Amino acid sequence: MGLLEAHAGMAGKVAAVIGGAGGIIGRAVSLGLAEAGVNIAACDNDEEGVRAIVPEIEALGPKILSVYADATDVDALDRFYHQVEKEFDRLDIVVNVAGGVQRGLLMDKTREQDARDIRLNYGYVVDSVRSAIPLIRRGGRGGSIINFTTIEAHRGAATYAVYAGAKAATTNFSRAMAVELGAEGIRVNLIAPDTTRARASNNALYPEDFKRLADLGDDAMEALAQSVKMYVPQKKSPDVEDLVNGVLFLASDLSRAITGTTLHVDGGTIAALGFMDWPFGDSFMPAPLGGTLRQLFGSGR
Repeated sequence: MGLLEAHAGMAGKVAAVIGGAGGIIGRAVSLGLAEAGVNIAACDNDEEGVRAIVPEIEALGPKILSVYADATDVDALDRFYHQVEKEFDRLDIVVNVAGGVQRGLLMDKTREQDARDIRLNYGYVVDSVRSAIPLIRRGGRGGSIINFTTIEAHRGAATYAVYAGAKAATTNFSRAMAVELGAEGIRVNLIAPDTTRARASNNALYPEDFKRLADLGDDAMEALAQSVKMYVPQKKSPDVEDLVNGVLFLASDLSRAITGTTLHVDGGTIAALGFMDWPFGDSFMPAPLGGTLRQLFGSGR
């Protein structure tokens, strides 16, 4: 074992991953932890994903408990944690990945949709953390809780208002819990993605958004690539592997002195906060200048 692996100290630990079987990110998180020697308890509302991940984890060596359950159902979440307690003699890591939203103006959405957004992006996280703490405490070794938030928790995300508010609540809840639990060696941190290939990210868009992209025909992929270069300072969106690496860092002993922190895995978009690298010679500005404006609104348009 190399110095990095020894320092990280992951092998033999147990992680509960909420949303850890079906989605692109959640599944990758579970597999990444398992590759580091961590035993996995995954909870997901994707029934096929719950079944499919079992042989994948087993092939890597660790134990796997994979449970079909909706994390927004408080009783189902409680049952999941009871199963974790029965199956494993410890709990060291919790990753709350589940989340999602459908884009829409506040006045176009119902109270029921708002309640669902709040529950899916904040409410269940509170219940998950509440259930996990006694299991982590029982081991007396401390632990790491990692909650997924989003860049939208840090800016005025129009058409995502309730979602952004819920994720902001998750962000500050996590900071508060980091302070409450710090003396026990239980760390609470956050991962904040921006543009990702997650299924939930695609589901968030309007149907019209997909139609406009489809109307570009063969140019759609190139147009998307150019838009990323304008928006992301590193000129490419982070890979899912980058998010997994962030989780592994925060879950490991390499981050043992870090708590209450948000790790922005976004290629630099949180740093830019609105500054975009506009084409046609305009370079970095929050709004386009003459070169881009001429292309968009020049004579004859």
